[in-house]
Amino acid sequence: MARKAAKKKSAVPMIVFSRARDIPFNRIRLSDSNVRETDVEAGLDELTSDIERREDLVQGLNVRAILDENGNETGDFETPAGGRRYRSIARLVQAGRFPEDGLIPCIVKKADAKTTAVDDSLTENVHRLALHPLDQFRAFKRMVEGGASTEEVATAYFTTPRYIEQRLRLASVSPKLLEVYAENGMTLAMLEAFTAHPDHARQEQVWEAVQQSYYREPWRIRNMLTETTVPASDKRARFVGLDAYIAAGGPVLPRYLFDDEDEGWLEDIALLDKLVADKLKSVADEIAAEGWKWISVDTDLPYGYDHGLRALTGSFVDLTDEERAAREALREEYERLEAEYAEADELPVEVDQRLGEIEAELEAFEKRPVIYDPAEMALAGVFVSIDRDGEIMVDRGYVRPEDEGPADSDATSPDGASEEAEGGIASAGTGQRAVITIGGQSTDAEDEEEDVIKPLPERLVSELTAHRTLALRDAVGANPHVALTALLHKLVRDTFQRISTSGASLQASVNHVFFREQGKDLAETAYAKSVNQRHEDWKADIPSDADALWDWLDALDDASRMALLAHCVSYGINALYERPNPYSATGVSQSGLDRRMAEADRLARATGLDMVEAGFRPSVENYLGRVTKPRILEAVREGAGERAAQLIDHLKKADMAKEAERLLADTGWLPEPLRSLDAEPEQSSDTDVEADNEVLPAFLADDDEAAGDVNGIDEPAHMVAAE
Repeated sequence: MARKAAKKKSAVPMIVFSRARDIPFNRIRLSDSNVRETDVEAGLDELTSDIERREDLVQGLNVRAILDENGNETGDFETPAGGRRYRSIARLVQAGRFPEDGLIPCIVKKADAKTTAVDDSLTENVHRLALHPLDQFRAFKRMVEGGASTEEVATAYFTTPRYIEQRLRLASVSPKLLEVYAENGMTLAMLEAFTAHPDHARQEQVWEAVQQSYYREPWRIRNMLTETTVPASDKRARFVGLDAYIAAGGPVLPRYLFDDEDEGWLEDIALLDKLVADKLKSVADEIAAEGWKWISVDTDLPYGYDHGLRALTGSFVDLTDEERAAREALREEYERLEAEYAEADELPVEVDQRLGEIEAELEAFEKRPVIYDPAEMALAGVFVSIDRDGEIMVDRGYVRPEDEGPADSDATSPDGASEEAEGGIASAGTGQRAVITIGGQSTDAEDEEEDVIKPLPERLVSELTAHRTLALRDAVGANPHVALTALLHKLVRDTFQRISTSGASLQASVNHVFFREQGKDLAETAYAKSVNQRHEDWKADIPSDADALWDWLDALDDASRMALLAHCVSYGINALYERPNPYSATGVSQSGLDRRMAEADRLARATGLDMVEAGFRPSVENYLGRVTKPRILEAVREGAGERAAQLIDHLKKADMAKEAERLLADTGWLPEPLRSLDAEPEQSSDTDVEADNEVLPAFLADDDEAAGDVNGIDEPAHMVAAE
């Protein structure tokens, strides 16, 4: 049996590879059977330089012996495979870098080979497997780690240092994601997007979020990785300056190497905002010395920020004789250069540069300071902001309606100026300090020892009532019965009672009310998303043509018609607080504001709106960080009890606000503007807080327990103020 098995095995023909040998280059020529006939010179410069750099051949030639007419070898050879290498060696011979008879390592095809020269050439050029890009990334990384510079690697592989840096960055992505890429689980563009953030855990977290999603675009991945950062191109970053931010200790993510315009991301947004606020405050302090009544500072002035305000008319500062002469000389020089090069197809660089300099100098003359009447300045104010390029923007001279005096006032001084204007002149002349607000917050330092609870800032009330307005829209939009009642109520009053529309909480014409004052968190609330989603759902179905819309509406079932009516009516709801104008020139009167709030409260009761259930929670950003310490303590006292208030009353304001947010998170406490008119905050019992004392931070609870037992007497603890 063993002999038979051996015999059967030997019947299979064994492979015998062609032998290798060194052949003088001048005994080899190109074969006519080489299948590469297109772009034969492409890439030869790179290949020749590579062979010369290595002083060796990366791969030998595949040759066949040339036979004479009798079938005998002549001693010469042809190369059907390796034509590009042959041409590169020929260039080195011509350049004197390689001897003409230098030995070339070759694989000599057997004389009895069954394949043809054409077959050899085609096989070498077809049966190739390109190197996986990941292997290239890792190879570059090993070379750099081995001591080569990115410039040396780039030179060796005929590319740019930036390309090598990009590949090194790709190789630094989380190993888990590199394995996904190796298995074709993501595209190269997606892998590039993951380099936006160096933290592997964050990269893997984002991948977990997007891998099962249809939305796996690189830009989406990049946005998710950098959603808690600010790009260096952001106007705030430009305004402060990247160097100033870094000098203040701000961390910066590495530049995104796959975007030429990217300059990195700033990670500490709180620090950036502080630097912006400090710089804006410095600018506002300088402007305050001019004698204005108020200065409103904000990084983003809302659209139409000057709506309803009276703009002052000023006059430009007169030019001196020297300035007039300089301006005229600049104009003459500009006209002379334009005339001299009028026929030129392209201006010389120095001429083009000079024309730009002249334009800038002439523009400076047009932007000279404006002079305003001091009496009007004492009633007016200034808007300060940052433009899209990060430059300071100052818009002077606006009078608010509430600062306007009565139009028929005859209380004038002997020289014709009103008493209010007289006061304004006096105030300006005596150095009256302008009221500076940044983002609606006064910059005046708080008296930390003052226990008086001051009224809420007007802007904060406006922002809070924007929350209530949007929540009311969501509630009414989801309640057709209430929406129809509100609409009929409005129409009946207009038709039968001819009531003024001033202050109405529902505009029957459905005037979309926009929020001039709004917190950054408004768009992310549950009720905002609900309103937007309902709107998009209807928008997808509604025809754009007016006639088609009528037919579509006519065909709707009653339930759908009522639902659509409710949605449209909800957009006319206005429960916003705004400062009433005592003179009723523009804006809303006090009685109109009272009516608006009363009607809004009625709508809230009818829909059963509860701002707590709607998703509002007091936070540092939307309330607690915007009010005084007494206000914070009052909120904690009402929501979590006296005991909780005592535990945090020694903290600095920033820490107090943060702890208050945690203490109030699940209490159902609401700021006054978000409560119903008939709702009173429930006082939380101290016993409840004491029972939950273990949730308090150790540095609060432990100190309090230690201070509460003095000489065996259980007394209430009082922390020593830190400030």
